[in-house]
Amino acid sequence: MPDSRARRREVSRRIGEHMSPGVDTPRPLENIRFHISGACHREFEAAESELSTSRAAETFVAADMEALALEMPAAVGVLSDCRFRVYLGPLDDRGQFHLVGHRASDNALVYTNPVMVDQLG
Repeated sequence: MPDSRARRREVSRRIGEHMSPGVDTPRPLENIRFHISGACHREFEAAESELSTSRAAETFVAADMEALALEMPAAVGVLSDCRFRVYLGPLDDRGQFHLVGHRASDNALVYTNPVMVDQLG
C-alpha cells in the first residue's frame, strides 16, 4: 500500500472565523492553510458514507497534526486542539468538512469555511 503522505492535498482557506469567549459574533481570519493526507481523505469519505446511512447531523475526524502542516495567521497563534467536523450539505447531501479548534491563549473557537469532500479528488 502506498504511503498515505505521498498523496497530500493542500487546502487553503482564505477565510476562517474565530469567536473569543463571551463574544457572540465571529471575527474573520485569513490565510489558513493545511494539508489533507490520502488517509484523512478516506476517513472523510467513510464519514460521509456513514452520515448518509445513519442520517446523523455530523461526526468528527481526528486531525493528524504532523500530516496537517497547519499554517495559521500570526494573530491566532497556536491551537490547543484540532479536528475536522464532517457533515452533509443541507441542499445536496454531499459531504463537507471544516477544521475546528481552539486558540491556546484564550480558548477562542477557530474554524475554517467548509470544503466539499469530493473536491479533494
